[in-house]
Amino acid sequence: MPLSREKRTDKELPMTDILELSATATPAEILRAGLAAAGGPVKLACSFSVEDVVLVDLIAELGLPIGTFALDTGRLNEETYEVAEALADRYRLAIDWYFPRHEAVEALERERGPFSFRRSLAERHHCCQIRKVEPLGRALHGLAGWVTGMRREQSVTRSGLRAIEIDTVNGGIVKINPLLAWDEAQVWAYAESRRLPVNRLHRQGYRSIGCAPCTRPVAPGEHPRAGRWWWEAAEHKECGLHRRR
Repeated sequence: MPLSREKRTDKELPMTDILELSATATPAEILRAGLAAAGGPVKLACSFSVEDVVLVDLIAELGLPIGTFALDTGRLNEETYEVAEALADRYRLAIDWYFPRHEAVEALERERGPFSFRRSLAERHHCCQIRKVEPLGRALHGLAGWVTGMRREQSVTRSGLRAIEIDTVNGGIVKINPLLAWDEAQVWAYAESRRLPVNRLHRQGYRSIGCAPCTRPVAPGEHPRAGRWWWEAAEHKECGLHRRR
């Protein structure tokens, strides 16, 4: 029986579940250990990035009982929905969609305008709170764990990722990061070898894709996440979905 969310800590999980046992644990091993550590329902948080597409394929290949949810912020690119549709068709994937509260979005745009998030970091966090963080809380309700496509290489804010963590911000559930040690080349090699559906914006220079107004292509040699919230410093480039206390 899993520990209660209120009391669960990293120290209370077996070391084999924490996966500090091996720096060479594979994504499959991390997923299986994460499921065991969670001891209850687990879902993949899918933004339809190339990393998440890889995880959808891997979970299907392994036959793991991991569902899929997605957050529709209301400002996604058309190309992102195309990937969602392709995954649903290829894997007969049931995607649980979560949307922001319409009253909060209406108030945001009525009172602050459609581009308030570019005025300051606080304004951008306010927009992300409404469009992403609050819906995530509803998506995670009742889960024992969730899977992400985060990798250490992606940004300075993710360099300390662990394979399996306790998400204290979201009630102490298990957070599983199977691709944390992969680099971008490994992700793309897997996707191409499996002929996976990927966002066609990648061919236009987009290496990291979020909401349309907050994402742009990057120049050759730029960091992959340079096109996300490009008006902000690198250490601020998170939306709040992966906060740590």
